Amino acid sequence: MTRNFLVTGASKGIGLALSQRLAREGHHVVGLARHAMPGFPGTLVPVDLADPNATSATLDDVTSRFALDGVVNNVGLVRPQRLGEIALSALDEVLRVNLHPALLAVQALLPGMTERGWGRIVNISSLTILGAPERTAYAAAKAALVSFSRSWALELAATGITVNAVAPGPTETELFRANNQPGSEGERRYLSGVPMRRFGRPEEIAAAIAFLLSEDAAFITGQTIHADGGASIGKTAF
Repeated sequence: MTRNFLVTGASKGIGLALSQRLAREGHHVVGLARHAMPGFPGTLVPVDLADPNATSATLDDVTSRFALDGVVNNVGLVRPQRLGEIALSALDEVLRVNLHPALLAVQALLPGMTERGWGRIVNISSLTILGAPERTAYAAAKAALVSFSRSWALELAATGITVNAVAPGPTETELFRANNQPGSEGERRYLSGVPMRRFGRPEEIAAAIAFLLSEDAAFITGQTIHADGGASIGKTAF
């Protein structure tokens, strides 16, 4: 069955890989991203998701045009700062960009999904929720998305709407590479914590998300899937 899914941060990285996968499966993707992208596999709507007024207006527009069956809250922002150097303005910015669009998107789609008795919400969290240097703000925001997922899953359990989170490990995206250049200490640190001894690919994370959006995942809600090459269970012994 063809579904309409909303994906935030859809123009690159995991969001783009997911959009391409969903399109190949016959679904229609409405993507939200800061900049237009030629050749996007669906309907891409440019919007600055850091602007709540613009975000709300865009959500009003897309929900009036499309019967959206689910949302993937993928947009993210990282501002690496060590303890002792964390600026409140940076903390607020990271929390705002990671959390506000997610809440606004879910609340915009909720009436339609509730009326149809079917819906999927997937929040993109991160391995950093387990602790990571220089990620106080980002880890807090991504941990909040896990809490969002659990609370919303309980509220919506009887409605036909499932709510889950996916927590990727280090993945070869633009956002990851912007903060962990090849050959950097950050890259070495992350790679040393992945038992599979490699970084994930956006397509691999997209596969986990796509499953949670599917009909087959109807009895899974309130869960967090760690797609991380084993990083969340610790280093190997060798």
